[in-house]
Amino acid sequence: MIGEAVADRTIELLKLTNSETQCWQDWLLFADIFFFLMKSGCIDFLDFVDKLASRVTNGDQQILRSNHVTWLLAQIIRIEIVMNTLSSDPRKVETTRKIISFHKEDKSLDPNNISPQSILLDFISSSQTLRIWSFNTSIREHLNSDQLQKGKQIDEWWKQMTKASGERMIDFMNLDERAMGMFWVLSFTMAQPACDAVMTWFTSAGGAEFMQGPNMQPNERVTMMHETYPLSMVLLSGLSINLCLKLAYQLEETIFLGQAVPSIAMVETYVRLLLITPHSLFRPHFTTLTQRSPSILSKSGVSLLLLEILNYRLLPLYRYHGKSKALMYDVTKIISMIKGKRGEHRLFRLAENLCMNLILSLRDFFLVKKELKGPTEFTETLNRITIISLAITIKTRGIAEVEHMVYLQPLLEQIMATSQHTWSEKTLRYFPPLIRDFLTVRADKRGQAIQAWQQAETTVINQCNQLLSPSAEPNYVMTYLSHSFPQHRRYLCAGAWMLMNGHPEINSANLARVLREFSPEEVTANIYTMVDVLLHHIQLELQRGHLVQDLLSKAITNLAFFVWTHELVPLDIVLLALIDRDDDPYALRLVISLLERPELQHRIKAFCSSRSPEHWLKNQPPKRAELQKALGNHLSWKDRYPPFFDDIAARLLPVIPLIIYRLIENDATDIADRVLAFYSTFLAFHPLRFTFVRDILAYFYGHLPSKLIVRILNVLGVSTKTPFSESFAQYLGSSNSSICPPPEYFANLLLGLVNNVIPPLSSKSKSNPADASGRRTNFSKPHASTQAGGNSNADAQRAFYQNQDPGSYTQLVLETAAIEILSLSVPASQIVSSLVQLIAHVQAMLIQSNTGQGMSGGLGQNSGLPTSPSGAGAESAGASRGNTSASGISANFVSRSGYSCQQLSVLMIQACGFLLAQLPPEFHMQLYSEAARIIKDCRWLSDSSRPVKELNSAVGYALLDPTWASQDSTSTAIGNIVALLHSFFSNLPQEWLESSHTVIKHLRPVTSVAMLRIAFRILGPLLPRLAFARPLFMKTLALLFNVLGDVFGKNSQASPHVPASEIGDIIDFVHHAVMYEGQGGPVQSTSKPKVEILTLCGKLLDLLRPDVQHLLSHLKTDPTSSIYAATHPKLAQQHPS
Repeated sequence: MIGEAVADRTIELLKLTNSETQCWQDWLLFADIFFFLMKSGCIDFLDFVDKLASRVTNGDQQILRSNHVTWLLAQIIRIEIVMNTLSSDPRKVETTRKIISFHKEDKSLDPNNISPQSILLDFISSSQTLRIWSFNTSIREHLNSDQLQKGKQIDEWWKQMTKASGERMIDFMNLDERAMGMFWVLSFTMAQPACDAVMTWFTSAGGAEFMQGPNMQPNERVTMMHETYPLSMVLLSGLSINLCLKLAYQLEETIFLGQAVPSIAMVETYVRLLLITPHSLFRPHFTTLTQRSPSILSKSGVSLLLLEILNYRLLPLYRYHGKSKALMYDVTKIISMIKGKRGEHRLFRLAENLCMNLILSLRDFFLVKKELKGPTEFTETLNRITIISLAITIKTRGIAEVEHMVYLQPLLEQIMATSQHTWSEKTLRYFPPLIRDFLTVRADKRGQAIQAWQQAETTVINQCNQLLSPSAEPNYVMTYLSHSFPQHRRYLCAGAWMLMNGHPEINSANLARVLREFSPEEVTANIYTMVDVLLHHIQLELQRGHLVQDLLSKAITNLAFFVWTHELVPLDIVLLALIDRDDDPYALRLVISLLERPELQHRIKAFCSSRSPEHWLKNQPPKRAELQKALGNHLSWKDRYPPFFDDIAARLLPVIPLIIYRLIENDATDIADRVLAFYSTFLAFHPLRFTFVRDILAYFYGHLPSKLIVRILNVLGVSTKTPFSESFAQYLGSSNSSICPPPEYFANLLLGLVNNVIPPLSSKSKSNPADASGRRTNFSKPHASTQAGGNSNADAQRAFYQNQDPGSYTQLVLETAAIEILSLSVPASQIVSSLVQLIAHVQAMLIQSNTGQGMSGGLGQNSGLPTSPSGAGAESAGASRGNTSASGISANFVSRSGYSCQQLSVLMIQACGFLLAQLPPEFHMQLYSEAARIIKDCRWLSDSSRPVKELNSAVGYALLDPTWASQDSTSTAIGNIVALLHSFFSNLPQEWLESSHTVIKHLRPVTSVAMLRIAFRILGPLLPRLAFARPLFMKTLALLFNVLGDVFGKNSQASPHVPASEIGDIIDFVHHAVMYEGQGGPVQSTSKPKVEILTLCGKLLDLLRPDVQHLLSHLKTDPTSSIYAATHPKLAQQHPS
């Protein structure tokens, strides 16, 4: 099946290539995936070649106009399974002939307009054929003189280049178009010489010994490569994937196993290779490197460099591949090994910062350990951040799987087993109930911590007087470390703080030495304790009559002493400790004062001016920062390994968003706006800033002022090319922000999803009718050069490195649509109402916009027939809140999709359900309410004078699947709404399905069989998902029985009386549902219902009339009346005959 899809995509790209010129990026993206699938054994090479040859032969003979297929196959020609096939398989000659048949050199190349791509495609046939000849000499007869001549041209060009440059030192920064194209060809023909040339580019500059770091010994030397230019993305993009693999391997050898410190340019090029071919070259680094050298991570500097690369360059790549959890476990092992080790501050803080980013990047449920046994290996800081991340995930995306819901409680217990922290009421009120209820009962032990401090205060102050007085001997440092008790050492910073309030100076050198000799865990404990003590001290001083401004000013001065003047403690941990005490009235004020300190703002500005968020575009020789300037005294004191990307400022990237969250929780939205105003440029470096924007809008939906929403959106900047709708800006932060956008806005939003997110309709559809305008319908969606919302085709072609967050252009479009909805100032009820009204009458709207006809004429049906589904739709439209479905929709709306009206209506229903499932539960409740209102407003459904058969006929038409109904112009409002709910349910996480019953509750009491069928049809498709969640299944089953009781209950008020035989299909469905749940999947001949379900059914049957009970009599636990009970092992034992 995969081979079939790859062959189809190849033909599709060929057609695209023949119609457009700007599709090279499409081929590059496809080649990366194709190589990965072939190397992984997902595609049978012979079968693929056969399928492709068949499609080319049997299809349009003119489709093969370029050498793109030859180039594609040349990418995989060196994969082992392909080489074995072409050299030893019995069909090798036939397969080789088919491969050569794809050759299609362009004889009309314009010598004055040559691009690297055209040169590559012109020479690739020769390169591929010569490669096949190298391991299969029998194809000599297939070589033509032109291919041999081009092979000689490559050899001659390479000889000239190496002769001119000397020792194969090619100037890669000054290659012209022809030289770049020829080097691309060389990468296919002679990969090893090309790889050597690239490595020479980096090593030829040489290296130098240097001394760095105040604690290095006089005889210690570090050899570091001189900087050069990193290779550009343009050059790397055209290299063969085989060369990229060789080059990545060779660079890893030099970077991680070499004796010299690599240049930043070399590391950047290595990163770019991984980003430009995210599928073919991806490898879990910890596993890969330790397999090559088991002790590699113990080598000086290797762990630091690897963590820097992961933290500042490859974090989105790991998330894209779903490997963030595995990476988190690997990094946690490092943290657990060194958190109690003295002096390992730099490695520990870098690993902890990476783990912060990983935890905050995970947007699905995760275990903090692979097994729910024992306490976590996280630090106190990571435990707290894990709770925040889980809260954000559950509230904004829900819990996806049933087992995750089961694991949540023990997971929370495991996280909090080693943490005494409690969150403030203001923070807890935004937590999802599942987490809030667990944390609310935790006792706040801050009072006990302060009491412990007061008991130890005298001893600690005495020790601090000896250690930190200006005249203290340096030798006392070792005495303190050797003789002080651990319970006293955790108060060192708090004691120093108290000492600073009474002394103009303390011995900062001794304090710095002691803190460096502490373990990272001890430093963290010191910071958290110091924050509690200083906040308590402020409260005491206020009671003694001191002015709050004086106290805060002194506190800030002292914190600056710790963080900036002497760089004694890491700033990021100080900020996190302060925001976690946000229930203290002065904690956040101290945070803001620290953020606005000139020392920090100067560091932030310097960081932003010396780097680029789009690091892959920066092709100048990098400048390496000095270790002490980059990381400060505390982190760099005994280290000598130079930094690559690390910086004190960069450590704040995961912290600033958490500060914004805490400010909003405390209703300080103006201050949050002020912080974002300054730090928005800095947040452009956040690897997951798009996710931050989306999640914060969802987390605080309904609580953010318009001004702050605009400020949050500004974090995205202009460089991301976020595909917002053209009209979005006019409904944002303006005088019109409180007005709900018109239907056209929502229609365009859904059209963007249809064009870029929803999979295109298959060409194997039921039929291919013409639409209302008479235009021929094409079920295979043609490639539109311009997408909805003004997004060009070039946007959809963007490579992974241009869409690192959220990971793909498809996901970017979907998440952008969610961001737009979440940013609108109008209530969720108005937004949902507009979307549902649009979907209820979507086909009529599309036909009207496409033809200019009125609604009834566009429907093309006799609306006077009450049993006609189109008539039902018209009546429903009349009963709704006005016909707004076609208002303002542009005339070219349908043509912008590439589909017919009928096809587009179906896809827009899917898109709307998909979009609503991305939004918070506030939108779900409104959807259930609005959907139920539209269904109940259909007059023909509530008309008790109509005969039962007539209503059954009408509801049967109304519930016809829109995919089929649209093709015959028989779509109805009810059918569309039910289909919308099905699309919505299918994309909801498991947790959010708990509220799916709300729509049925809005429909009750059900008074007719027609409405009963609609209720069962709404919940029916949920069956496969509910079968694995017994509590929800039982709840749903009970609801369906109660709905059945509304019409067929003993005390039912429904009229007229309907015989039980009329609902045979519903009876069958109930039996099937019970058996499906018992089997845990599709019903088999041996399926048995669960005893708990039969017990529930037996109780619920008492609600129903005797004639209906009789039809469901097998759903009991009584073996005398139930065949299920009589043959059930457990029940048969309980009731022996």
